[in-house]
Amino acid sequence: MNLDFSAEENAFRAEVRAFIEGNYPAELRAKEAAGEPLAKADYLAWHKVLARKGWIAPSWPRELGGTDWTPTQKYIWSEELARADAQRILPFGVAMLAPVLYTFGTEEQKQRFLPGIYYGDVWWCQGYSEPGAGSDLASLKTRAERIKGDDGAEYYLVNGQKTWTTLAQFADWGFFLVRTDPDAKPQAGISFLLIDMKTPGITVRPIITLEGGHEVNDVFLDNVKVPVENRIFHENQGWTCAKALLAHERSGIAGVARSKQALGKLREIARTERSDSGGSLLGDAFFRRKVAELEIDLTALEFTELRTLADESSGKGPGPETSILKIKGTEIQQRLQELVLEAVGVYGAPFLRDLGHNAQIGPDYAAGVAGQMFNGRKTSIYGGSNEIQRNIIAKMVLGL
Repeated sequence: MNLDFSAEENAFRAEVRAFIEGNYPAELRAKEAAGEPLAKADYLAWHKVLARKGWIAPSWPRELGGTDWTPTQKYIWSEELARADAQRILPFGVAMLAPVLYTFGTEEQKQRFLPGIYYGDVWWCQGYSEPGAGSDLASLKTRAERIKGDDGAEYYLVNGQKTWTTLAQFADWGFFLVRTDPDAKPQAGISFLLIDMKTPGITVRPIITLEGGHEVNDVFLDNVKVPVENRIFHENQGWTCAKALLAHERSGIAGVARSKQALGKLREIARTERSDSGGSLLGDAFFRRKVAELEIDLTALEFTELRTLADESSGKGPGPETSILKIKGTEIQQRLQELVLEAVGVYGAPFLRDLGHNAQIGPDYAAGVAGQMFNGRKTSIYGGSNEIQRNIIAKMVLGL
């Protein structure tokens, strides 16, 4: 694999870097620097800037607004976003639902929903997991019964509960897996529905995570009427859409570029912090070994991601190899968070930095690291737990 960038690719990197530096929303940057909670408009501010530039959906087909970038350009793009510590673009619409829509949706559905996704006019959430159906998603119980309304139109009447629904408190619409044939085999009786979150019968209840954030929710559906034309693909064949969507989700979870950036920050902290012997923490052989092992694993993962990007550029969609990216990517993220917390020591303790009198204990880089570590425990579970990913690799890659 040739690791040298061409002159054209280096010019592209310079263009990307200059654009981010000149156009990243100043108010958003200020809020992020101050650690303030972000509102809905804040999450969408950077999205809308990129949409106006035409860079919001690099992986979409060119005719639908994609950039037609090469795998190397996509790689450079992700590196520069991480380098600038730019706000992550919410994946639910652009990276997860959109590929399902332009692959399985009708022309009417594409025209109706894709523009709102592209320009950030519609916020989407994902209704997959349930209290009794997470890793074993095919066992979901949310029921959709097909009925005819008083107006003569056909609807699905949806009843059930979804959980861990990320940022559903802001969502305008959601994409949901529902059971439309309770008598069929689990995967064969599921349909994929698009549901307006303002529909009567939908209740969103917050779940407060370990670090105190409101990121995820329970969503209750009580006799929610959904027009049949909001179903993507065929009735009872929504599992096909679900698998395609999860493959795209797992590719994005790996987060190689941001892990590389985080590794650099870890090194800076370890050069500053003192070890028990009095030298820098990075000079401690045991800690240095942990960092080196992490860097080796991250480099191997980076090459795997580049091979996946190359396959996608040749027309292949993401396949079971994305499970490898998901497993190793999330494990590396968690190891990084643990090492950062180990490096800052007692200064990483929650609630230690603000004593209520504008007092601050410890260096700035210790702020929030415990919360990040707590929150990061979920990455090896969402998108299909890592145990499930190992089963997929054994069956689909190794043929066991």
